[in-house]
Amino acid sequence: MEKDIFKQLITNSQEKKFEYVLGREIDFPISSNKIIAFIGVRRSGKTHLMYHAIKRLRKTISPQNIVYINFEDDRIFPLKLEELSLLPDAYYELFPQKKSEQVIFFFDEIQNVENWEKFVRRLYDTENCQIFISGSSSKLLSSEIATSLRGRTLTFEVFPLSFKEYLQFNNVDINIYSSKSKSQIVNCFQKYLEYGGFPELVFDNVRFARQTLQEYIDLIIYKDLIERYKISNHYLLRYMVKYCFMNISTLLSFNKLFNSLKSQGIQLSKNTLYNYMQYLEDAYAVFSMPVYSRSIAEQSKNPKKIYSIDIGFKTAVSLNQDIGQKYENIVFLHIRRFTKDIFYWKFNQEIDFIYSENGKYKLINVSYDLSDTDTLKREINGLAEGMNKMNISEAFLINAEKEEIITKDDKTIHIIPLWKWLLK
Repeated sequence: MEKDIFKQLITNSQEKKFEYVLGREIDFPISSNKIIAFIGVRRSGKTHLMYHAIKRLRKTISPQNIVYINFEDDRIFPLKLEELSLLPDAYYELFPQKKSEQVIFFFDEIQNVENWEKFVRRLYDTENCQIFISGSSSKLLSSEIATSLRGRTLTFEVFPLSFKEYLQFNNVDINIYSSKSKSQIVNCFQKYLEYGGFPELVFDNVRFARQTLQEYIDLIIYKDLIERYKISNHYLLRYMVKYCFMNISTLLSFNKLFNSLKSQGIQLSKNTLYNYMQYLEDAYAVFSMPVYSRSIAEQSKNPKKIYSIDIGFKTAVSLNQDIGQKYENIVFLHIRRFTKDIFYWKFNQEIDFIYSENGKYKLINVSYDLSDTDTLKREINGLAEGMNKMNISEAFLINAEKEEIITKDDKTIHIIPLWKWLLK
């Protein structure tokens, strides 16, 4: 590889304009002594977070002090570890006067270079610089950060847009007390419910949204799964991906799935299914949520619930748009943005979510339609049981339309529409 290619990429990035870049509700420092890492599923907005940081930095420093490199650029692919040294060499040949100044490096999808962390650590230790990195694999980044870059990083997970961010991207005024604003919010929520929160889809023609989401799934399958893990059984992998996205918010039984595949004449082992599921989680495509228990053994022998990184993926793979499943998936993602300690509750009745926030346990049930009296009673009784067992004073019952506060024996249950809960 020639140094001139890096010089071209550096120059092009410094000439790039960023007026169109929008901010996100992710609070990260643009000036620190840490390596800032963004990890998340493809197309979730990691690159635009970097662009937004560059836009902010350009207000106080020269564009010449900022370097952005996308490691998925075909002009530098494939790149070997020893060739990475050409990058700072190319930069300081372009700007020798910057050797005494701080330089900010942005390395997008750097995981594509094997042993990248050795280069980043050397650059961090030897040059006067700040470093931002991004990648779409939780396992690769977390393991490499935990070894070579321990103590040097701050890591931020990047999800597709929250509903609040989605409204901001659509220039909707968030005022639930304004009739005009409320009608716009509810209208946007219906689109969000169908196509999800990938940033690109906010500006794309809705007519092509399903096709775009299908292309995202293909990108994850080939780039993050097949290429990365050298998977040869493409049919089984595609089946697993489609199965997970079709069955969001449900319990995943590996035995049931294994027997179903065997009955179709597919040769596989249970270990293969476990591995594929782990690969999907590493790529931030799917999450699994265990049952609540203080016993690890109890958690491991109970099935986990599965959720998609974005509800749009269910729209992309299934004609059966179970709104209740989508509601629950949206609630999961909203909670998962700020905690990984999230479980479902299984006693006499099931509770959809139990999680800890600021040291306090919270309980949530999700039911799209509460018009049936028996359904409403069942959901309330389930929450009441959990509140009594956990000594919790309040809980939430999230649905489509009903709004009410129920108080009994010093216990409070807030019944609230999903769109409104998401904005609180």
